[in-house]
Amino acid sequence: MATKHEQILEYISNLEVGEKISVRQIAKALQVSEGTAYRAIKEAENQSLVSTIERVGTIRIEKKKKENIEKLTYAEIVNIVDGQVLGGKDGLHKTLNRFVIGAMKLDAMMRYVEAGNLLIVGNRYQGHKLALEAGAAVLITGGFDTSEEVIQLADELNLPIITTSYDTFTVAAMINRAIYDQLIKKEIILVDDILIPLQDTYYMTTANAVEKWHELNSKTGHSRYPVIDEHMRIQGMVAAKDVLGATKQTPIEKVMTKNPITVNERTSVASVAHVMVWEGIELLPVIDSQRRLIGVISRQDVLKALQMIQRQPHVGETIEDTVTSRIEEQMIDSDYAYECEVTPQMTNQLGTISYGVMTTLVTEAGSRIMRKYKKGDLVVENITLYFIKPVQIESRIVIQPRVLEIGRKHGKIDVEMFHEGEIVGKALMMAQLIE
Repeated sequence: MATKHEQILEYISNLEVGEKISVRQIAKALQVSEGTAYRAIKEAENQSLVSTIERVGTIRIEKKKKENIEKLTYAEIVNIVDGQVLGGKDGLHKTLNRFVIGAMKLDAMMRYVEAGNLLIVGNRYQGHKLALEAGAAVLITGGFDTSEEVIQLADELNLPIITTSYDTFTVAAMINRAIYDQLIKKEIILVDDILIPLQDTYYMTTANAVEKWHELNSKTGHSRYPVIDEHMRIQGMVAAKDVLGATKQTPIEKVMTKNPITVNERTSVASVAHVMVWEGIELLPVIDSQRRLIGVISRQDVLKALQMIQRQPHVGETIEDTVTSRIEEQMIDSDYAYECEVTPQMTNQLGTISYGVMTTLVTEAGSRIMRKYKKGDLVVENITLYFIKPVQIESRIVIQPRVLEIGRKHGKIDVEMFHEGEIVGKALMMAQLIE
């Protein structure tokens, strides 16, 4: 039987997009405490099922698909710009498809405004009205308001009219930043993207005996299976080494590995790769917030995903992308070395290279030299920066990695960094190789 928390989440997911909800309303409708209702609403917000807006409340929104991530709802715009909704609250769940900045005469401006747009404009009441009539919502900058007539029209058309204290330039920058952040998130592959769903997963129950493992092994050729109870909650994992020497009548609970390592669908594939390499695991169960099995993820799937990530063009650039894209390879006395200029983005508040950037340079140089010896992916286990001197902006650093030890699955690299021939950093990096 579903818990109260699960019942509330199901209730919220079944609501119509645009419907308003509250803690008190859910507590009364489902006969639960307000504390339970509040926690479930927060979870629904994390799952992008609802959006909470100051002075408006919580509304059911449409959960965006990954390929549609660069589009925002009006509700999200309100939160991004710390806005206040003047009218058209019932249209906050709608998705907008284009931004128009109204920095021109009205007739010229309206040539660009279409249904589903968001017009960003100042205190131009006639412009507000014409935009609403054209099917576009309005974001008023500079902290200005609008007329009662416009507010009434926004309510009638279910098109939000929002005001913010920020100026037009700042608002445009904030919205662009939000879209840019979402594009970066889009590139991060999660377990949810590659897991084997429950309907395609072979699993065992605590009521089974070892005989069931042999049946599944003959049928699938696989040797590892999750074990669940009658409520679909994960209880253990069973592999070939567990059933070795056990009779076919032995209860599976007697031989399984209890309290197995699990991941959820929002875990990044990079994190999963690290766990699998570190623990030597071939298969991980994927569970929901109630520890119920929703699928499995295999080492093979993880490696394929990591290789795919490396081949994909990056749309949103992270700080790490900014740093690594500026590293140039060179040869010094027949040894590989790397050179990088310290740009303003790489510095701390004192104008010298930041500790985080120094770590990134060590990681990248160590990874590149390791790939000269071993093909494939690697997971960094440990980095120790044990000597560092300040390096100022616009300096050029030469990074010289040296492989101390390399085996079939491990590597150890010493990294030295120089500026104008003087040593400015020393580090030791250890990594595991993924075959």
